[in-house]
Amino acid sequence: MTKVIVITGAGSGLGRTLARSLAADGETVVLLGRRLAAVEAVATELGGSAAALACDVGSAESVRDAFAEIAERFGRIDVLINNAGVYAPYLVEEAAEEQILQSIATNLTGPVLCSRAATPLMPKGSLIINVSSDTVSNRYYPFLTMYKATKAGLEAFSENLHFELAPRGIRVTVVRAGPMFEPEMSWSIDPELAGRFQTARIAHGIPETGGAPAQFSSVPAIFRAVIDLPADLTAPLISLGGQLG
Repeated sequence: MTKVIVITGAGSGLGRTLARSLAADGETVVLLGRRLAAVEAVATELGGSAAALACDVGSAESVRDAFAEIAERFGRIDVLINNAGVYAPYLVEEAAEEQILQSIATNLTGPVLCSRAATPLMPKGSLIINVSSDTVSNRYYPFLTMYKATKAGLEAFSENLHFELAPRGIRVTVVRAGPMFEPEMSWSIDPELAGRFQTARIAHGIPETGGAPAQFSSVPAIFRAVIDLPADLTAPLISLGGQLG
């Protein structure tokens, strides 16, 4: 039976790659993104198996409206992939309030709001996948204090949500991902900040121990395997990283 799979942050990067792969598998994919034009472009590329909705995951009203439309159009959600995230290097002391609040809203509040909105539509055997980061480890990642904190909070939320939803037969998996890229990927960052960021990473040995970047296109098979797990199995945490060498 075709699954209804909702993906946040689906207009680019990993979210777009997952949407392409899952739609090719014959699934119905619902693409959520803050920029409607971006997710509409992906939905147009994928054709009839895809739908695009505007959704700012950090806004309770926006999430409520998007999931109400999903309920009306599809009636259920079999898989929710909380992929939307903000990766922005900065020092907390130097950051604007808006930067800090956006990190929390997108990386932590967003998955909480989307999970809460999705679960009433999820039948037994459904799945929530929360995308985390390899920065959640017992070491210092310079310029990524808020990113690491919000992803650590997401993992703690996921762990408890797993037990909260288990009686209803809904599973929760965290996919902890390392650096990834795709050929058309671009990243806009102030050159001076980029230089300080890279210098700090080198000083703390991050390039040598942080793993090589993996391609987004290598990842969907892992998500597919998690989605297809037998009902008597669960995978609370999966850690992915690029292969060195």
